Amino acid sequence: MFERTAIPDGPRVISARLPGARSVSAAAYVLAGSRHEAPQQIGVAHFLEHLTFKGTAGYPSTRALSEAIEGVGGSFNAATDRESTVYWARVPRRESTRAMEVLGELIARPSLDAAEIDRERDVIVEEIRSYLDDPVESCQILMQQALFGDGPLGREICGDEAGIRALAPDEIRTFWNATYRPANVVVAVAGDLAHEAAVELADRVFGRGNGAIRSWEPAPELPAGPRTLVERRDSTQAQLSIGLPGLPRDHPDAWALAVLNVLLGDGMSSRLFLRLVDRDGLAYDVSSGLVEYADAGALVVSAGVDPARLRAALDAILVELARLRDEPPPPDELAKAKAYLSGGLELRMDETRHLASWVGGQEALHERVLTLDEALAAVEAVSAADIHRVAGDLIRDELLRLAVVGPGRHLRGIERRLKLPA
Repeated sequence: MFERTAIPDGPRVISARLPGARSVSAAAYVLAGSRHEAPQQIGVAHFLEHLTFKGTAGYPSTRALSEAIEGVGGSFNAATDRESTVYWARVPRRESTRAMEVLGELIARPSLDAAEIDRERDVIVEEIRSYLDDPVESCQILMQQALFGDGPLGREICGDEAGIRALAPDEIRTFWNATYRPANVVVAVAGDLAHEAAVELADRVFGRGNGAIRSWEPAPELPAGPRTLVERRDSTQAQLSIGLPGLPRDHPDAWALAVLNVLLGDGMSSRLFLRLVDRDGLAYDVSSGLVEYADAGALVVSAGVDPARLRAALDAILVELARLRDEPPPPDELAKAKAYLSGGLELRMDETRHLASWVGGQEALHERVLTLDEALAAVEAVSAADIHRVAGDLIRDELLRLAVVGPGRHLRGIERRLKLPA
């Protein structure tokens, strides 16, 4: 399914060939995220991601960069996480060289112009304000703090307004010099392109060079924040989130937890959707999801509800969590959940961008790269006993955390209801 080459003092290149595919996707993972920031650099990883798109040695403006990709019908973007920053481009197969050249420019040769740094501060501040104005985002920010505390995993990746205003240009350049090294990059390519061609392109456009990478602060013992965090807001809907510590991403039970998450709240056949939306009409949408880091993780349930029915929704979620804790899933439900998870993996592999993300994300962040067949086998091997055991380990009263954003009169005493049924 894939081939891999580590260029000496250069990027690691992993490629998956799809004969006949009309698109080529390339994803470049810089192994630097918000966990790598020094205290005086909070927000710098995300700030730097923005700045790279303001101009490079070969493409001196945002317009020149965008026209290079969009001018041939392609698309590109980037995203900053806590342990990596990923840049990606998807283009017609004949433009694969162009895609790799643009990624190399963004990562290895950004201008980091002082005037652009000052202009981009306002853009990032507006982005931060947009998150704070959004009740859904605000609730997730509170849940991060409740689970992970006030350290690097609990704070917002983009930082706060005061920190962004004060972030010195020299700190941005220092972070780039220390972390955006060719040897600290994983390049993933998917499409009808030979591995040797991908390696040659990566070597040429990213170059070579190593450097010392700042280590990150270990995850605290979870949960690390307050049991309940609330924000009073005069809104017509209340947002609530219930979180529990999960598993690190390469934990032996990671696939069992993935199936458990499907059972609980991933999709319209999940227990939470069928109960809160389909049966009781308590929410328009409810879901659960997993957060995974190298040394920590979380299971988080989120829902938006009528404030007057907030308590009923909270109680219903707690009942479903307790049911997972107390009862192994029946065979037919387990089979459907595994089919949902496996089928989703298979369908994504037909699209070059998802395939590049699959092999690149694993090469960059996981202990090993699984083929699709190996992943499907891992899902199939999950048993009802595995899920019951993992649920029993994780779903415990003392580990529960709650975040709510909504009208104050409906939030009074809400923390007393955060208790699993006996």
